[in-house]
Amino acid sequence: MIRVLICDDHAILRRGLKNILAETEDMTVAGEAENSQQALQLVRDSDWDVVLLDISMPDRNGIDTLKLIKKERPKLAVLMLSMHPENQYAIRALKAGASGYLTKQSAPAQLVTAIRQVKQGRKYVSPTLAEQLAARLGEDMEAAPHESLSNREYQTLTLLSSGKTLSEVAVELKLSVKTVSVYRSRLLEKLQLKNNAELTHYAIKNGLVE
Repeated sequence: MIRVLICDDHAILRRGLKNILAETEDMTVAGEAENSQQALQLVRDSDWDVVLLDISMPDRNGIDTLKLIKKERPKLAVLMLSMHPENQYAIRALKAGASGYLTKQSAPAQLVTAIRQVKQGRKYVSPTLAEQLAARLGEDMEAAPHESLSNREYQTLTLLSSGKTLSEVAVELKLSVKTVSVYRSRLLEKLQLKNNAELTHYAIKNGLVE
């Protein structure tokens, strides 16, 4: 039986995932966490086969949580779940140690397949993401400037370029407006951009926002 730990701050989503996995014969949801701290404690206290981890946790972002989980349990399979399109966070998550990446809009059958695949020690990527990865390998060029951003800077980039204000970004990331402003200044400097308009243009050009 595949023991699954679900880490997501939305109770409705956790219930939905449990219902999907309850229909399988080889999986059981043996634990739930609604924030990063709970997730890390459960990872330390019990043995798991697969962790389903939301990329937007309330107390610590999912990428940072992923890194801490892999530090505690290097061989534990972690499958990232996100409402964000694959082109925004998937490659970043895989580089951080994720075994796979799924959007929350994925079909139930895709989720079940992904869990079984990462349990076997393999990576799971959707056909769309596989094409993106193949294209990047074929480009044979230097990494894009935004790949040097920290996770918080990258989150700030995608949120600002999607039209959110500094205050709205601060609320979503649970940070102060001053801190978000610092991240904005850093990413503008790293990307050699001058303002939010150029930031948005850059994000659209590089497929970071829809």
